[in-house]
Amino acid sequence: MPRSPHEDTFIQRTPLTQAELDQVLAHHQQFVRRTGGDRAKLVMMDLSGLDFRGADLSDAEFSGSKFEGANLSGCTLNRCNFYSTDLRRADMTGSELSRADMRGACLSGAILTEAIMIETDLRDGVMIANGDDGELKPVSYEVTKTVVSTAKLNGANLTGARMTNAVCQQTDLSDAILHNAKLIRCDLSNSDLTGCSLVGADLTGADLTGVTLAGADLTGVTVERVTLAGTNLVGALFEPYTFDGVDLSTARLLRSANSLDQPLEDVLRRHLRWVKSNGRDGKRADLSELDLRQIELSGAALSAVVMRCTSLRQADLRGAQLAMADLSLADLREADLTRADLRGANLQRATLSGAKLVAVRMTPVAISGAATMSWKANLMRSRLFECDLRQADLSGANLAYADLTRADLRGCTLAEANLTQANLKAAQVDDCDFGGADLTEVDLSSVMGRPKL
Repeated sequence: MPRSPHEDTFIQRTPLTQAELDQVLAHHQQFVRRTGGDRAKLVMMDLSGLDFRGADLSDAEFSGSKFEGANLSGCTLNRCNFYSTDLRRADMTGSELSRADMRGACLSGAILTEAIMIETDLRDGVMIANGDDGELKPVSYEVTKTVVSTAKLNGANLTGARMTNAVCQQTDLSDAILHNAKLIRCDLSNSDLTGCSLVGADLTGADLTGVTLAGADLTGVTVERVTLAGTNLVGALFEPYTFDGVDLSTARLLRSANSLDQPLEDVLRRHLRWVKSNGRDGKRADLSELDLRQIELSGAALSAVVMRCTSLRQADLRGAQLAMADLSLADLREADLTRADLRGANLQRATLSGAKLVAVRMTPVAISGAATMSWKANLMRSRLFECDLRQADLSGANLAYADLTRADLRGCTLAEANLTQANLKAAQVDDCDFGGADLTEVDLSSVMGRPKL
């Protein structure tokens, strides 16, 4: 295992109390506002367990310090120097760390959910400590790899991050953004990258043994000498040539329809009987993890079908009955779902970029029982880039964190929908009904047209 700063017990750090820290934070706040004060320089300090919540510490100096179990949630830490620091089990939820220097840091067990880490430097470094003269000097010239193992980075933005040689074993990177990140020789073994966007990332020599990439976008990745032993690529978005020359013999990939225990037509007939008999006859169809690209299923009775991680790219699903269907992590790029019934459907993390959803119904389904409940359509974290949603009804749908960049929403109904942190950049919204919708942290400044608010 690579060395990390906390393993060297002889390194001496000066402890700081909460009261002393609060004074440093106050002075740094003045420095940030340019009203006096001093830049925080907490070098080779023991800051374990201290509370930094919400502080703006941009450009602060923390080289060699220990933050084990500290609370740095919601902090602004842009351009900070965390070189060779110990951040084990630190809570950095929602913090901003863009262009921070985190070379040689130990982030094992840290929580960085929804953190912003654009162009953060997570490459290896050299362990440091105070010398006899009080100056920082290398403990040895042995390279120390940045350790991010078992950390939670789900939903983090790591665009352009430099992670060459980093150790990220068993790390939660689900839904993270790693556009153009440098992951050269990065050890990502047994990590979860479900729904992760790796567009343009460099994975040269990276170890992806046992990694889950379901629903991950691998467009334009560099994969020379990458290790994919036992890697789950089901539902991942990539072109057939992406892995040319790469050993996929033990990777988990989509299956063909021929792998079913009976012909697809028979499976669909049994499903139709199951739907019509309310489950008393036939059998619910599970078409998960199948390659069904360009399939013709217009008007098909597919209510409550399971198509999790299924490729339906360029499929013809016009007028299909897909109420309560599970299409989570499905690839529906350029599919035609015009006038399809998707009431109460699960499209969480599905990719529908360029798809036609003209006049689709994605309204809630009323489920009767001991108490009637409303089952809403779920499009949380779905990719709807340049999707055609004209005249679609998504009343009450969950579109939190969905990407609707350049989507056509003219005449669409989004009344009472949850659009928390959805991306509507350059979307067409003429006559789009947002009445009662949750638009928390939604930027409507670049939309085109006049919506109904």
